Amino acid sequence: MKERAASPCVNSKTEPSIKSQSMHRKDPVERGDGPPRLLVVASGELSLGGLSVNSEVPQAEMLPMDLRRPSPRSGFFRILFLAFAMVVLSNCPASSQGWYLNLPQPTSAPSGQLASAPRASPDFDHVIDQVIQREKEFLATIRNFKPLVETYIQNLKPDAELGTVPVSDQYFLGKLDLNRGLSERSFLQQPRLAGWLDKLTGIYSLKYMPLGFAQMIFVDDRDFDRQHYSFSFVGREFLGEVRCLVIDVAPLPSSGNSRFLGRIWVEDEGYHIVRFNGTFTPHPSFTYKLDFDSWRLNPLPGLWLPAYVYSQQSDEHYRFGRRLHFKAQTRLWGYDLQHAGDHQEFTQIMVDLPFFDHSGSGEDLSPLLSLRRVQYSAEENVVERLQVAGLMAPKGDADQVLETVVQNLVITNNLTEKLPDVRCRILLTTPLESFSVGHTIVISRGLIDVLPDEATLAAILAHELAHIVLGHSFNLDYSFDERMFFPDEQSLRRLTFHRDAHAEAAADEKAIELLANSPYKDRLKNAGLFFEALEARAPSLPNLIRARLGNALIAGKVSRLAVLKQSAPQLATRDTNQIAALPLGGRIKLDPWSDRVELVNIKPVLLLNAGEKMPFEVTPFYPYLKRIPIPDRSLSVKADSPADHGP
Repeated sequence: MKERAASPCVNSKTEPSIKSQSMHRKDPVERGDGPPRLLVVASGELSLGGLSVNSEVPQAEMLPMDLRRPSPRSGFFRILFLAFAMVVLSNCPASSQGWYLNLPQPTSAPSGQLASAPRASPDFDHVIDQVIQREKEFLATIRNFKPLVETYIQNLKPDAELGTVPVSDQYFLGKLDLNRGLSERSFLQQPRLAGWLDKLTGIYSLKYMPLGFAQMIFVDDRDFDRQHYSFSFVGREFLGEVRCLVIDVAPLPSSGNSRFLGRIWVEDEGYHIVRFNGTFTPHPSFTYKLDFDSWRLNPLPGLWLPAYVYSQQSDEHYRFGRRLHFKAQTRLWGYDLQHAGDHQEFTQIMVDLPFFDHSGSGEDLSPLLSLRRVQYSAEENVVERLQVAGLMAPKGDADQVLETVVQNLVITNNLTEKLPDVRCRILLTTPLESFSVGHTIVISRGLIDVLPDEATLAAILAHELAHIVLGHSFNLDYSFDERMFFPDEQSLRRLTFHRDAHAEAAADEKAIELLANSPYKDRLKNAGLFFEALEARAPSLPNLIRARLGNALIAGKVSRLAVLKQSAPQLATRDTNQIAALPLGGRIKLDPWSDRVELVNIKPVLLLNAGEKMPFEVTPFYPYLKRIPIPDRSLSVKADSPADHGP
């Protein structure tokens, strides 16, 4: 048997195992197990938005029991009716649709012989053949793309009251190249001594491999077939709006290393795998087993692409008696970068640029307007380059929400004439950062995720607006187009918007003035509480706090807008009524194909304990799946037929 490459994991070894993470309700009406009278549901917990709340389910009404002894005549007619029903049912053809599977029934063996294992039904065999074929097509299709892949890891330790808390973190960002196997081009700058330090600390520390997490987008990238796996039907389940078949998958004996062991969800129309949950086993020596939950989204008709992977481990031991305990989020996007950017369309008409009065047609721009033209060109080049690299979302409704908050600050401070055109854009990465480029305020997806309320968002935006009001410039060399000629993966190294400590302090002071005149002036206690919580978690989460393009929210012992903490209440990590910050991934929904983002409304959920607060923490994914319908080509052919158009 062929041996596989090292499993997507970290270095050492473990025993294979699988943990089922979902229960499937089998409707008696669908199964045909009995009359559709009653569905008994036990009381328990209802999961909403990743948090659990108590749900009281009414007790099912008990069916009355008939204790009367039947008469002989009634027994005769019952037997006659049952015989008639058996004759009718025996002549009914079994459904051959993929959704109503004819599951195998046990057969009796001759006397003295063991009953043989039931064979899979023809319908289920057909479904598995379709699933295998679709996965082969998926592997051929995915190699045409080079998406961005981001993995953020938090190492954990037990806590008596909070359950677990992060103690360190790691961050990876790169571009996957699947055309020649699985490879990655990192966006992050590696230290010059990284190789030497890895050798020195390798025997003492745990090293995560980014490609290991990227491997989790595949069930099996070479041998997903009947020769290497067995398949067992489990049930049916809706994932969002998509109805799925649930199937357990296990590697056959001696099928090789790093085989998938777990459960797959297959949508019931095209038989594409939309989710798989499990691990890779058996894994090679010096590697660890990781449990993961991988999701695919449907951005285009008939196309399901990897978008989210959640992985965790809590019971593995590695060197010197230490325990492997972590959780991680992996996101993929940028599948259609060839069409990214605001200026990619050849026929797009450029709108009039701000600040430029062209009323005197045919005249040269004044020196001031010429300078503003150069500043705007630099700003546009940066925004376009970040978008083409897949690091910035295109213009959308989420930007308008941010710009509404900015306008609240501008109007209440009488800055409308001075700043008529401030705009906002969203960086697609997880690290918490914000910066300004000319008159454009940029804020990261991760930072928006963890902000507890609008007032805290206003404080973040006010700091960047203050830089614009104070006229803090940035590098005008970016106005020269050749400065943008570099590979995408060098974007975070070639572009920088870092400001010195004096400019940051001045912006803080001006931001407090802007907020004092704004509609948010009476709600700034939560903003101060947010910065308190951020400062408390900063030592444990340096890679989350570290800014990649601008200034960090916390630099050493200096916190942004530190004066807000003076009016904030004391941070109470174990008080469920105090929410200083949110977990990662709760506010922004990202389309992996177009890179467009939308803000998600979070419904408040009653917290059961302080461990459910999870400020700045990684949480599992559970997207609401939707299917993009495939157009009916027969209708379009009929509409375009020559007979309809005449001579």
